[in-house]
Amino acid sequence: MILGVSMIAVCEAFNLADAMGLDRQAMFDVVSASSGSCWSINSYCPVPGVGPKSPADNQYRPGFAAALMLKDLRLSQQAASGAGTATPLGAHATRLYERFVDEGGATRDFSAMIEALRRMGREEQQ
Repeated sequence: MILGVSMIAVCEAFNLADAMGLDRQAMFDVVSASSGSCWSINSYCPVPGVGPKSPADNQYRPGFAAALMLKDLRLSQQAASGAGTATPLGAHATRLYERFVDEGGATRDFSAMIEALRRMGREEQQ
C-alpha cells in the first residue's frame, strides 16, 4: 500500500513539473535529496532518463506489473476493512490502479501510472 501510494505521489509531482515546464533532471535532483526522497523516486523513478535505470527506461516493461500492484492494494483494503481501519489514501490508490488496469495497463509496470494520470488530467481539462 505504501509503495502504491508513494508511486502515485511521485508520478503526480513529475506531471505537475512537466506541466509547469520544469526540467525533469532538476526535479529529480532536488526531490531525491530532500524531504520528498523515497524509493519510488530514488530507485524506481517513473520518468525515462532520470535517476537510476528503471522500467521507465524500457517503455514500462515490468519489473512489477500493475495487475500485481492492484492485487496487493486490494489485499491491503481487505485487511483494513477487517481491522476496522480507515486507509483513504490506500483506497484511492486502489481505485486509480483499478482504472489503469481496466484501461489496458495490467501487464505494464506499475510506474506507468504516470501516463495514466497524465491522461486523466487531459480528460478533466475537456
